[in-house]
Formats: sequence, C-alpha cells, structure tokens
Amino acid sequence: MDTVKIGIIGIGNMGSSHAIYLNNKEVDGALLTAVCDHNPERLQWAKETLGKQIQTFDDTDSFFEFADIDAVIIATPHYDHPSLSIKSLEKNLHVLVEKPVGVYTKNVRELNEVAKRSGKVFGIMFNQRTNPLYQKLRELVLGGELGEIKRTNWIITDWYRSQSYYDSGGWRATWAGEGGGVLLNQDPHQLDLWQWTSGLMPKRVRAFCGFGKFHDIEVEDDVTAYVEYENGATGVFVTSTGDAPGTNRYEISGDRGKLVVEDGKLTFWRLTQSERQFNKEYKGGFGEPECWKIDIPIKGTATQHKGITTNWIQAIRYGSELIGPGVEGIKGLEISNAMHLSAWIDDWVELPINEELFYSKLQERIKSSTFKKKEAVNRTLNVQGTH
Repeated sequence: MDTVKIGIIGIGNMGSSHAIYLNNKEVDGALLTAVCDHNPERLQWAKETLGKQIQTFDDTDSFFEFADIDAVIIATPHYDHPSLSIKSLEKNLHVLVEKPVGVYTKNVRELNEVAKRSGKVFGIMFNQRTNPLYQKLRELVLGGELGEIKRTNWIITDWYRSQSYYDSGGWRATWAGEGGGVLLNQDPHQLDLWQWTSGLMPKRVRAFCGFGKFHDIEVEDDVTAYVEYENGATGVFVTSTGDAPGTNRYEISGDRGKLVVEDGKLTFWRLTQSERQFNKEYKGGFGEPECWKIDIPIKGTATQHKGITTNWIQAIRYGSELIGPGVEGIKGLEISNAMHLSAWIDDWVELPINEELFYSKLQERIKSSTFKKKEAVNRTLNVQGTH
C-alpha cells in the first residue's frame, strides 16, 4: 500500500492534533481524507482548518459507509474506544486508538479477540513508549542488568489539577462521562510503562483511593496502591491530582542494584556483585556490596504521538513491529481496574480480575453519576424550551 488513507473519529483536543500533522503531510505514506464528530463547531473547524478536500461526517454510520479510508484513528471519549475499534476492524479497517483502550477489561478483551481475527493492524497511542529514556530502562531491566527484581515504586503526583479544570466539562471526573479519575485520565501511560519496563504484571493488588479527596468530584483524585508479583517482588504506585508541587520518580530495585528515573534522567546504582551472593558470603557484620553510581546516557528524542502514528503506518505498509500493539492496552487497564475494585470492596484483588464483579460495581456508580443527572436535566430543559 503506497498511501494509507486515514479517517479520524473525534476531533477534540487530541483528534485535532492528529488531524493537523497528518494534513500537513508530516507522516510519510499517510493521507488524511475524512473526519467525524457530532459537534458542528468541530466540523466547522475542520472545514476551515483542514480544507475542503477533507470529508466531514457528523455520525459514525455515515462515516463508515461513505468515507474514503483504509484506516481509522479513534480519539473519542473513553467509553466509545472499544465499540468503535471493533466496528472499524469489522469494516476491514486498520485501527489506532487513543489511550486508554477502554474503561473496563470485559469489553476490551472482546476487542482484542476481534483484532486478532481481523488480520488488520491494531495499535494504541502509547506515545511514552517512544521516549528513549524508558526504552533504555526497559532494555537494562529485561536484559538482566538489574538481576531479579525485588521492588518497583512509582510516585507520580505531578498531575495537579484545579477545581476549575474539573468544572470545565460536565463529563469530566464522572463515572458516567469518563469512567474514572486520575487512574483513567492522567495515568494510563504510567500504568503501561510500569509493566512494560519491568516485564511484570501484579498477581494481586491492594489499593486505597480517595474519591473527591481534594476536589468536588465523584471519582478518585488520590491513590496509594500496593502490589505483589509472582516472583515475590512488591510494588507501590502513588498518584494524585491534589499535590503541589508534585513528584515524578520511578524506581526499580533488583539483585544487582537499582534504576531510578527522575527529572528526565536515568541513574543506575550498580552493585559490583549480586546482593544475594554478598549476603551469603560476607562475614564482616556491618557492610554492603560495593556500588557504582552511573548516569546512563540517553540518546535520541521522544517522537511522541506523531512517532506512534508513523510507526503504525509503517506497520500497515511494510509489516513493521508496532511500538504500541493495541492488544497490550488491556494490561495497564487491568491494573487500573484492580485498583478501583480493591478500593470499592476494601480488600485484595487477584489478577486476572473478576471482570463481572468490576463491571457490576462500575454500573452502580454510573447509575448515581452526576453526569447522567445533568444530562437528564438538560434534556428536560431542552424539551420544555421547544414548547
């Protein structure tokens, strides 16, 4: 395929960003041909900004029937990601979906099954995987430089958000509109990188979530989670939108030292011998293995969203390996779901999670969500206003 014709569903903040660099022909072999959004203001923006050559649609049925496309980028609200991805794949279209891949693993698992059967290229916008810093971290860990992992810790609290941010949209930070808070909005990249760089998925999770702890919202804005891994290692994940100033520090400890990512740098405290070996052989009482502090050089720059799109196009055209395979989106989401469920039931949650239990608990919260109540009020007012 010489040129991949692309349609975008959802041209809000992220969708419009993708549309601009594609329309500027900044991705080799990609051609933006169509966009779809139910908001007439966004369609007007598309016509004025992207040009008359771009097809515009205000509903997905017309888009799928009449758009001249080979592939779709999905940049809609979270709940629509799995269903629109499935529909696109069933229409024989390649798919690149924004993060998170969905709100709950139950329907994401169905999406993955459809994707595997489809034979199409299914990617996810995990743009942080293009960061050479995290690529080098993963290389060192999976290459065995750190030895067996003992502990992972990520404090990611530099997501500060004011109340006015949450008030800017009625769907924000609601169970019905967004499906979660800091875990589902801000943290999908870190939850993905946590398991991607360490090569570990938790076997069980115990989480404590503050729902509206620092803001007038119904979802979580503060989380402290403890996880255990199959090899006996443990991990802690702390995140919040209420800390100012916040911290972003990721640390992986192993038998041969520790790796730390902070302030855009990767530091390796490297032991000259195995800690377990030293512990077994050392007879001097107080003492510890010799350690070298090494500042790991990082080469290259993160290509971010455009880099993921370029890689996706190369996978379609040449069969290149995906940086962010769509089927891997379920991993970070399952960790997120486990944290929510643990807080809801006030207990440990084993992985793989009980998807039916999570779904039922989520539905309870959706039913009482302020977003649904506001929507109902708005519909009533609109009907009354027409008489």
